Amino acid sequence: MVKKVYVLDTNVLIYDPNSIYNFNNAIVVIPGIVLEELDRFKAEGTDRGRSVREVTRILDRERERGSLQKGVEIKNDSVVKVVFINKKSEEPFPFLDELGDNIILRTVLQLKKDGHSVTLITKDINVRIKADALGLSAQGYMKESISTDDFYKGWRRILVPAIQLKQEIPDALIALVQNETPTLNEFIIVESQHNSYNFKIFRYVGDTTFVETHQNPLQWSLRPRNVEQMMALDLLLDDSIQLVTLFGPAGTGKTFLGLLAALHKILLEGLYEKVLISRPVVPLGKDIGYLPGDLQEKLHTWMLPIYDNMDFILHAVQAGRKLHSNEIELEDELEHYKQHHKKMRFGHKKQHKKAHKNLQQSGIMPLEQLIEQNKVSFEAIAYMRGRSLLYQFIIIDEVQNLTPHEVKTLITRVGSGSKIILVGDPYQIDSPYLNFSNNGLIVASERFKGQKMFGSVYLQTSERSELSQLAGELL
Repeated sequence: MVKKVYVLDTNVLIYDPNSIYNFNNAIVVIPGIVLEELDRFKAEGTDRGRSVREVTRILDRERERGSLQKGVEIKNDSVVKVVFINKKSEEPFPFLDELGDNIILRTVLQLKKDGHSVTLITKDINVRIKADALGLSAQGYMKESISTDDFYKGWRRILVPAIQLKQEIPDALIALVQNETPTLNEFIIVESQHNSYNFKIFRYVGDTTFVETHQNPLQWSLRPRNVEQMMALDLLLDDSIQLVTLFGPAGTGKTFLGLLAALHKILLEGLYEKVLISRPVVPLGKDIGYLPGDLQEKLHTWMLPIYDNMDFILHAVQAGRKLHSNEIELEDELEHYKQHHKKMRFGHKKQHKKAHKNLQQSGIMPLEQLIEQNKVSFEAIAYMRGRSLLYQFIIIDEVQNLTPHEVKTLITRVGSGSKIILVGDPYQIDSPYLNFSNNGLIVASERFKGQKMFGSVYLQTSERSELSQLAGELL
């Protein structure tokens, strides 16, 4: 049987250093120009540089077993080899010869003319378009395919007669376990057929056991504002769950809930030494290097969304108010929040001292004091490699902009007594080679699904203003 030939683009190897092993009964070709491009990145201290160094180690290990020029047999009955283009070829080529992408395309074209059934594997959409224009087969690289309609949400809803909601365990849950096994730590929203406000929430914990989820009582006045936030807080406050993924559109409260749970666990329950917060540097404009100041000052600017959430939590705790879903009450809360910031900003010392006292009585303190006492720290993801994070509540924001390999690196940093929360919106990805299916947030959720120490919640109900929701729909 003739083996199919797959030609790997540079971006595929960087995205997944082990990609050469993911093709069955095939010839995996690495164009010579790809080695040149990898060589340019190998000294970088970035995740790209680390991936490149991993690729070169893998290829060097295989080289010791044979000749990459002739082909080395690897697992899955496949062969990996390095191929160079025939520079003597006088065949006309419509694109600029000196560009790396075009040299890869010429390599594929040459293999096709040699009679091979060849497919280019690349994460670059434009290269796939060029390949199609040349009559070449090209496809994206995906180890798994997860559609926007078929992904693990961490919960499901079932409708029942209202009478069942009076039972300790509704009959519908017993029937569910008999017909299929729910995923471990999956939530079941048992809702009345005729009244959506009449419901109970249960979490499946194994065998035939369900545990009812209540409006998790915090010692502060803050409460979840919808069903999804209730489920998320249930996981965040459960010390047996060491990994939580929270994902969904903007405005659903993902980061807010993570920070709220972290502060509660650290300041009131004393179960963790501090909260560590990080997010990838994938800007919409210029990179973080263009921001003024040293690393901590740059991080402060980069972490402003986190600071906003922290300030809102501190003010809400100080004010002793409950957050309600009623729009008028929420606007009232936000108005108090704005007035608080105005007073603090213009140096009203009396109000500042009173706020300090109220915060201390609530078991919480200003953000600056939390940072000074090392209860809160902001870290750049690039500096987390090689560390072992012990007894920390770790929150990684914007995880949809990380690759599965990068997420793996972060999770493996989690040491004894720590908990990690992965937060993100898979519908807003800024990284050029990631999409809904292959970003680290969705892949981690799918891979850990069913593990005892893992839980996930997809939050779909926005709690932002009506204007914000409308903008999300129209723009």
